[in-house]
Amino acid sequence: MIDSKDFSGMRKEMEALDAKREKSIALSREIIRLSKRVIYSVHRDGLKEAEKLLDELKASVKRLESVGYTEEGHFRTAMQEYVEAACLFSVVRESALPRRASLGVCAEHYLLGICDLSGELVRRAINAATKGNSKEALFIKGFLQEIYGELLRFDYRNGELRRKFDGIKYDLQKLESLAFELSRRK
Repeated sequence: MIDSKDFSGMRKEMEALDAKREKSIALSREIIRLSKRVIYSVHRDGLKEAEKLLDELKASVKRLESVGYTEEGHFRTAMQEYVEAACLFSVVRESALPRRASLGVCAEHYLLGICDLSGELVRRAINAATKGNSKEALFIKGFLQEIYGELLRFDYRNGELRRKFDGIKYDLQKLESLAFELSRRK
């Protein structure tokens, strides 16, 4: 004999889980879009616009966390994009990296976002050098060297974090070449 009520309960449970998943996916997409807009605004020196977008982004992150569905990759991607955008804004505006606790994310998401940040810092440094702002370009090089020095102290397993960390070396090489070119101009 089959207990239909048992199956009915499982069906409802699965439908509720699927609804959470769909809401989580939609909010994750929103966070990724907002993160890209923050980064775009920062690169265009639109810090007021970026700050407004960052407030919106933080609200979306809170909504995503309240859904309670964190098992899949879309959540991880959204959180690391959020970290990347918030950190770029902070580095440009305050010349400092925000603490992980202030962003309210787990260590892995924070580190993944920091690793992604290196590419945006290279872009910012190249744009600064192009505009004749060698001081900012050299600051970014030193800042990324500091980040790399801290990240070197971790013992990474093979995986996404290891791969992204390894990419920072190449970003630093680009900035070292840029610094060399800037020194030759003087």
